[in-house]
Amino acid sequence: MATITSLGVGSGMNLQGLLESLMKVERLPLDNLKLQVSSFNTKISAMGTLASRLSALQTAAKNLKPDTLQSAMDKFGTYKGAVGDEKVASITVGAGAQSGSYSLEVSQLAQGQKSRFDASSFNGGAIEFSFGDSSKNFSVTPSGSSLSAVANAINQGGKGVTATIVNGDGGQQLVLTGQEGAGNAFAVGGAGVTGSGTTIQSAQDANLKIDGISVTSSSNTVTDAVTGVTLQLKGTTQPGSSTSLTVEAEYSDKLTKGLADFVKAFNDVINTVKSLGAYDAEAKTSGALNGNRILRETETTLRNLVFGQSSLQDQNGETMMLSKLGITFQKDGTLSLDNDKLTSAIKKDPNLIANFTAEIGNRFNTGLDRLAGTGGLVGSATESLRSSVRGLEKRQEAMETRMVAIEERYRKQFSALDTLLSSMNSTSNYLAQQLASLNTSK
Repeated sequence: MATITSLGVGSGMNLQGLLESLMKVERLPLDNLKLQVSSFNTKISAMGTLASRLSALQTAAKNLKPDTLQSAMDKFGTYKGAVGDEKVASITVGAGAQSGSYSLEVSQLAQGQKSRFDASSFNGGAIEFSFGDSSKNFSVTPSGSSLSAVANAINQGGKGVTATIVNGDGGQQLVLTGQEGAGNAFAVGGAGVTGSGTTIQSAQDANLKIDGISVTSSSNTVTDAVTGVTLQLKGTTQPGSSTSLTVEAEYSDKLTKGLADFVKAFNDVINTVKSLGAYDAEAKTSGALNGNRILRETETTLRNLVFGQSSLQDQNGETMMLSKLGITFQKDGTLSLDNDKLTSAIKKDPNLIANFTAEIGNRFNTGLDRLAGTGGLVGSATESLRSSVRGLEKRQEAMETRMVAIEERYRKQFSALDTLLSSMNSTSNYLAQQLASLNTSK
C-alpha cells in the first residue's frame, strides 16, 4: 500500500485543516499556562519598578542622615567667608571651619627674589644655585653661553627658580625669579658664572595680623592662620587700619536640596503605587498590581512614617512635624514643599531643623527596610512570583512534549485514513470501469 506524505492528497479531504483544528483544542490548556506566565512576568516587572522607586526614596532618606560621629549641623552646614576689602584678600572656607568674625591687617605681602644678569655673566660652564636650606641646592650646565641656552637649562633642570629673557634698550637681560618667601632666597655661582647679577627684588615673607595676633607666612596663600580658612593675600592695608574677615554658617542650601529630593522620591513612590494599582472602569483595564496587598502595605507604611512621633519639640514645646518644615500632604496623597516656610524655619532655629531633618532620614531609612530591604515584603513577593513562573514553565515544557506526541498520533491516524480512502477510491474507480465495459459489450 502506498504511503501518503501530504494529508488529504489521497482522499481529497482537508485532513490537514482538521488536524490543525484538533491541535488548537488540545493546546488550549498550554495557551492558558502561557497567559499565566505572561501575567506573572508582568507583575514581576511591576514589582521591580516599585522596588526601584522605594530604593530611591531610601537613598534620599539616607542622604538626610549625618555620617557616623557627624552632627546634623556639620551635615547640613555650609560655611561661607567674606573679606571686607576684597583688594586685600579673598577667602575660601573648607572643612573644620567655624563661624567667627575677625579683624585682618596685612602689612607685607610675600614675594620671591628676582635677579638679573647680562649676556657677559655666563661662559657655558656649570651654574650653581644655593639656598638657605641646602637641600634645595641644584646646578645646571647650559649647552652654551648664550642667555637663551642658560634660560633653557635653568627652566628644564631647575628647582624653584624660573628664567626669562627681557630684551631692553641695553640688550638682553636674563631675569631669575624664585619662589615666594624669605626662605627661598638664592645665590648664583659656580664655574659657569663670570659676572655678578643685580638683585631686583628681595625674597620676603608675608606679615599679617588676625585680631591683633601676628602671623608670618612664606606664601600669600595662608592656610593655617584660621582653622578651615584659606586666605589669598592680594594687597596690604593702610598702616594702623584693618579690614573685616567673617565666617558664617549657612544651612538653607543643603537642607532645602535634601528635603526637596526626599519629597520628589516620596511622590515618585506614591505615583507609582497609584499607576500600578489603577483600574479604568470604562475601559475595563487595570494596573499590573491592581488589588495587590503590597501596594496597600506600601501606602500604609509611608503614611505611618510621615506621621511618626518625633522626639524633638520646637521653642513653643510643640512636637515637631513635617508640616513645620513646610511639607504637607496634597489631595492625591503626594507631598508638597513650601520653600519659603522651610527657609523661615531654618533662619529661626537652624539647629532644630537640622536635627529634625536627620531624624526624618533615620526614621524613613529604618522603616523602608521592611518594604525594600533584604528579605522585605517587595523582595519576598517578587521571589514568590518567580517561583510560580518556574513551576509554570516546567509544566509548560511537559505539555509541549505531550503536544508533539499527540500531534504525531493524529498525523499517523489521518495518514492511515487518507491511504485507506485513496485505496477505496481506486477500487471504486476500477469497478466503475469494469461495469461500464460490461454494459458496452451487451
